[in-house]
Amino acid sequence: MKRVLSLILASVALRVGAADNIDDATAKFLAGLPVRGTALEKQSLDPEWATHAAEMDRAWNRLEEEQLSKIRAWGPQSLGDFYNDTASVFYFFSGPDFLYANAFFPSAKTYVLCAKEPVGSIPNIEAIIPKALPTALANLRKSLDSVLSWSFFITKQLRIDIAQTQLSGTLPVLYVFLARAGSTIESVSLVSLDKDANILDGDEGKTPGVKIVFTNSGGPEQTLYYFSTDVSNDGIKSAPGFIRFCEKQAPGLSMLKASSYLVHEGEFETVRDFLLTRSKIVVEDDSGIPRKYFDDSRWNIRYWGNYAGPIPTFKQYWQPDLANNYAAAKATLLGFGFGYEWRPDRSSLIIAVRK
Repeated sequence: MKRVLSLILASVALRVGAADNIDDATAKFLAGLPVRGTALEKQSLDPEWATHAAEMDRAWNRLEEEQLSKIRAWGPQSLGDFYNDTASVFYFFSGPDFLYANAFFPSAKTYVLCAKEPVGSIPNIEAIIPKALPTALANLRKSLDSVLSWSFFITKQLRIDIAQTQLSGTLPVLYVFLARAGSTIESVSLVSLDKDANILDGDEGKTPGVKIVFTNSGGPEQTLYYFSTDVSNDGIKSAPGFIRFCEKQAPGLSMLKASSYLVHEGEFETVRDFLLTRSKIVVEDDSGIPRKYFDDSRWNIRYWGNYAGPIPTFKQYWQPDLANNYAAAKATLLGFGFGYEWRPDRSSLIIAVRK
């Protein structure tokens, strides 16, 4: 009788644990990782999910071999102590690209990502009718195609892909990246910021976002924020809560990649000045802060890769001074792609460290 009772209690505990950790189970399900013993085990028995898992494995294994393993080998020596720094990471114009923020700065206590793409709703696999799930998963894979292949999101295409009703917004992509990075999601909550940078529940504030608390291999809790916001000068003036929130987190570790050369323009002067005054380190490609804004008396600059210039879409942003710096530095080529020039032999990566 005692044995039967203990088995019943164990079964109940398993079901409760599965229900309590549904966000983590959902992330693993969307990422194509095993979900046995969770509330989504039944859905994972569908052959369509097995196809999704196989496709995700194939794409991730290629990414791991060509990109992530090489960043992990490059980071500790090239970034020095910043690689394991626990300061906050600022990654503006990121979309849902937690993947690369985590690859370059894996120990950060807080990640702050932002873009105009909407947060969306918290994914609920059990609410999706079975016949609609294969299409939803296929659309999710499609939204990941560019970042898994070239290291950046194509913004216009991403906005189309994340507009689906079953798995909407940036949250499903964030779930996939967290799960595939080996993280365990502890909690997820939709939040917003008021003009004074106070974090509010739900959409009470003017700047909508999401807060995800996660752990890695039993390590300390880390927090990922993604906010849907406009960081142009006018956008910040209209909704200052986000930049004030970042000020509270500063000084931080900053990253800019495939950012459409926005911080080259005067209408993004406010966010450019924030990064220049509140960053301990800036890791960027040539679409980030132009070289001319880094004062040599305040910054040490190192160059990696090859400055091949902007792709044709952004040809007006050629930087003669940066080309001269690269020629003089005889920079070492990267073993991985970074930014719009995604081939390793054409990628540029600039590291600016505050003196």
